[in-house]
Amino acid sequence: MGIAVKSLFMDTAWKNLILVLCQDGQVVASVVKEAFKKQSETMFVELQTILDQVGWKLADIQEVVITDGPGSYTGLRLAMTTAKLMGTQANVIVKTISTLQLYAGVASSANVILDARGGRAYVGHIEAGQTSWMGILPLDEVENFLVKHPGDLYGEGELIDQVAKPSDFVQNVVDLLPLAKTVENVHALVPAYMKESDSYKA
Repeated sequence: MGIAVKSLFMDTAWKNLILVLCQDGQVVASVVKEAFKKQSETMFVELQTILDQVGWKLADIQEVVITDGPGSYTGLRLAMTTAKLMGTQANVIVKTISTLQLYAGVASSANVILDARGGRAYVGHIEAGQTSWMGILPLDEVENFLVKHPGDLYGEGELIDQVAKPSDFVQNVVDLLPLAKTVENVHALVPAYMKESDSYKA
């Protein structure tokens, strides 16, 4: 029998703090809470809490999966810096998914929109967990994009006066783990800010 793989998923890219512990792809503990711009105050406390729940130590983690963007400038760096430290100091395998993948999961056809400020939105079209297009669009162009790319809507539908479906983040993590991309050079890992100007950084 092989050794059970213990994984940690971290998302601090947007308005939520999402931490999921998995063993061989099965969730053993998780926390999902709104913590916009407060992730740095709560992440390590919440992480220690769920580690204690299952009797793990941080040193037991064999792989860490994070969202690499788009999202808040500060938020993205929090989980990524932690993952890079684990990857370089403890030889933990580091993997990534996009923030938009996290919202859509493995829905057969989905669109995700998140506020990019300045009258713009991060927009992605996701098919079965794979991103077919991702970029920044002016809000007045988003509806036309959705017409051309049919699918369930996730994220912040209120940006265009539509109702988005709620995302089951924990289940999406489980479904997306097999699709996460392994980072070959952890030192070179950088967030996908998708920002055109530093003035838009949150």
